[in-house]
Amino acid sequence: MPAVTRTTRAGWIDAGLAALASGGPDAVRIEPLAAGLGVTKGGFYRRFKDRRALLDALLETWTRGRIAAIEQQTALGDATAAERLKSVIRLYSERVNPEGLAIELAIRQWARSDRAAAAAVARVDTARLRGVEQLYVRMGLSSEDAQARAVLFYAFIFGQGLMFPDQPPRKRAALMIACADILTR
Repeated sequence: MPAVTRTTRAGWIDAGLAALASGGPDAVRIEPLAAGLGVTKGGFYRRFKDRRALLDALLETWTRGRIAAIEQQTALGDATAAERLKSVIRLYSERVNPEGLAIELAIRQWARSDRAAAAAVARVDTARLRGVEQLYVRMGLSSEDAQARAVLFYAFIFGQGLMFPDQPPRKRAALMIACADILTR
């Protein structure tokens, strides 16, 4: 990474997210981040008031990114609601992002003991469930059934990423197709 990129606010946030993914919020420490970026910790204080400001920036960056992603993923465009749901399932089952999953898990664990992290998770989950719920409503489900199906949809999306990481691709693909068919009926 070029020095000019490493020393920007975004560079610190990227380094913080990587540390969060590998060791949780306790791993997000100014001195180790500065050393990893090849800069002094003084550069940190030109961009952030303190460590909590960095942690808040990590949460805001993650929240904004996740909400933008789900809005894009659930936008119908030319697809039907069922096609869009299947597309989201394919996206999460075919392109497993280990770093993204590690960040997700770290933030969820962090949310158990930090109000700001819990609020970020709640905002993301609300957006995820709302986007998928709207697709189910478009498929003709009642609001209550759409809510329940949206919860099952996301339980599947994240659960399959945790349950089947080493399963042979062909077997995993067949299972994902079968589950997608059930979730989009």
